[in-house]
Amino acid sequence: MYTFSNRLKLGSIILMAVGLLGIIGGFVMAPGTVEEAKAMVAAHDDGHEAAASHDSENSHAAAASHEGDHSASHDEHLLDQLKNRPWAALYVAAFFFMMIALGVLAFYAIQRAAQAGWSPLLFRVMEGITAYLVPGGIIVFVILVLSVLHMNHLFIWMDADVVAHDELLQGKSGYLNPTFFLIRAAIFLGGWIAYREYSRKLSLKQDESNDNSNFKMNFRISAAFLVFYLISESIMSWDWIMSVEPHWFSTLFGWYIFASMFVSGITVIAMVTIYLKSKGYLPDVNDSHIHDLAKFMFGISIFWTYLWFSQFMLIWYSNIPEEVTYYVTRIEDYKLPFFGMVAMNFLFPLLLLMNSDYKRINWFVVMAGIVILAGHYMDIFNAIMPSTVGDQWFIGIPEIGAILFFAGLFIFWVFRALSTVPLQPKRNPFIEESRHFHY
Repeated sequence: MYTFSNRLKLGSIILMAVGLLGIIGGFVMAPGTVEEAKAMVAAHDDGHEAAASHDSENSHAAAASHEGDHSASHDEHLLDQLKNRPWAALYVAAFFFMMIALGVLAFYAIQRAAQAGWSPLLFRVMEGITAYLVPGGIIVFVILVLSVLHMNHLFIWMDADVVAHDELLQGKSGYLNPTFFLIRAAIFLGGWIAYREYSRKLSLKQDESNDNSNFKMNFRISAAFLVFYLISESIMSWDWIMSVEPHWFSTLFGWYIFASMFVSGITVIAMVTIYLKSKGYLPDVNDSHIHDLAKFMFGISIFWTYLWFSQFMLIWYSNIPEEVTYYVTRIEDYKLPFFGMVAMNFLFPLLLLMNSDYKRINWFVVMAGIVILAGHYMDIFNAIMPSTVGDQWFIGIPEIGAILFFAGLFIFWVFRALSTVPLQPKRNPFIEESRHFHY
């Protein structure tokens, strides 16, 4: 049995405490008036003064009414952006850590449905990580509910005044309406969590069973769940991320977000496994298991790059104003995080994990994993921030505070779950194959 060490527990609690202070600080520091917003931008002295005065209309501004004085409209827009920042930072971090658990759940279901022989020794690690879906999913859902209640302005299509002056949003109102939005979110979260809980229950019952009936049932529900997952994940990505920019759409977006969460989840499986092995647990997990996880990290990073480039190249080449605005905004105002994210998610995994021997070196896999996770956090950052805070972005107290809080919560919840049951399954039919797996 794994024991959740006091040092790790204390470290996770400290992360949550420091992160919570940062989150609160972000909300406290947010401006309440136009004058405070102007003063905040001027204080940074980084060129945002001109951006505030001559801000090019992005999708949020285009959706709003253009009546009244133009400069006053820009001032109000600047205030909205800065008030959105702590909410957006909170949402990005909350979604990022939730999507790690969701990516692991997809990988786990695939292993179950494929009846893979190499991975059963890692099932308890995957089940521990997916435990975070409960608190992580609930927090994201609460943020969505607060958006519907107009506690924030992350989703402009929830603002009736904006919709009243926007024919495009009026045409989408049958789908993009707050009630249906929350119903879909509840169905998706309920389905993911229900599968996770039932599959884990069957996995534990299999250890004490005299036959393989629980294993076979797990196989069947995993295969069915993958159908639900592919549909729900795609719609979730449209709802929770793409609808932040409701005038823009991409038919590849569901797969794109899936690739991001999938590689992030596999990366965390590898990192948690390596940590547990370093503490003397999982003795039967060998270098070949780590090698296979690192291969997935490498392969899905290439897959993510393929989707990113396909989406970017086709939109950029066609140069349709309604589509290309999405990338123009990010290249003009988010040049460093936009292209830096591509380097971290493609170039670094390509260079670090191409060599087969390096995939067996634990510290090398962890180093690559840290870069990959940072890159995919920036991926979600690039998806949310330009549409909610415009060019008024920083990596500061709200962003770092949210990352620390959710990292601490993630560590606490996952390792507490790992400590509740034996780390190695007993009666999985493929456990011996997994134990003797070599590549």
